[in-house]
Amino acid sequence: MSTILKWAGNKTKVMPELIKHLPAGPRLVEPFAGSCAVMIATDYPHYLVADINPDLINLYQEISRNTSDFIERTKHLFQMFNSEDGYYDSRDSFNYDKDPDWRAPLFLFLNRHCYRGLCRYNKKGEFNVPYGNYKNPYFPENEIRAFAEKATRATFICASYDETLTLLVPGDVIYCDPPYDGNFSGYHTAGFTEDDQYHLASILERRASEGHPVIVSNSDTFLTRSLYRNFTHDRINVKRSIGVAAGKGKTADELIAVLKPRVWAGFDPAGGPDCSVVHEVRA
Repeated sequence: MSTILKWAGNKTKVMPELIKHLPAGPRLVEPFAGSCAVMIATDYPHYLVADINPDLINLYQEISRNTSDFIERTKHLFQMFNSEDGYYDSRDSFNYDKDPDWRAPLFLFLNRHCYRGLCRYNKKGEFNVPYGNYKNPYFPENEIRAFAEKATRATFICASYDETLTLLVPGDVIYCDPPYDGNFSGYHTAGFTEDDQYHLASILERRASEGHPVIVSNSDTFLTRSLYRNFTHDRINVKRSIGVAAGKGKTADELIAVLKPRVWAGFDPAGGPDCSVVHEVRA
């Protein structure tokens, strides 16, 4: 199933490789929600999905709570405002009117009509991606309904990655897909700096030492290989349409970094969570 959003770094196409590294567990924790491609493509009993972007989390919460109403509102926008003027009027409404009933539908509308589905804000917190000039943008009704069904297993929170990683419980599996090293990271006004890359890697290594399997996606660069030097590495080559220089092949190497804890406390593979059990994890 495709994702609801067009999203830079969407993991749908790499899931056949990524899923090989995701162990079973009672709950998958994702501090960087993105398009929720990993949640959609996996079958964990529970999910904790977080992101620092409040518009993204509001979209997912609204779909979960009011699926039919959300579909009708968003369908109306697609039918009535599918033009350049309609796009910029809708972007103004999103940035300045801030009507809570329409904010989630507008966010999806902008995503499907803006240039390459980018999510970008200026320093004032205003969505500023230009019109994408698509003749007939796809309305993902089937994807919305499938997402809503899967979301019954999920909790969505607006929180930073470090806040989210304080909420772990025994048995949790961690998957992180942060803004990539060296790539665009303006999906939120706070950005994502090199210091954040260091801080995230440090937290993840600590959480692995506490018994949590950790899987990370990032660019395959000198920095990421250094930050995740204690992890096992799997390099994959992926197609990219954003951030590729003219004349170059539109592919790039990505790194899947995995750290399996020596012991995994709190999960009985046969019976689910069990805080009295400590299992040795073998590669």
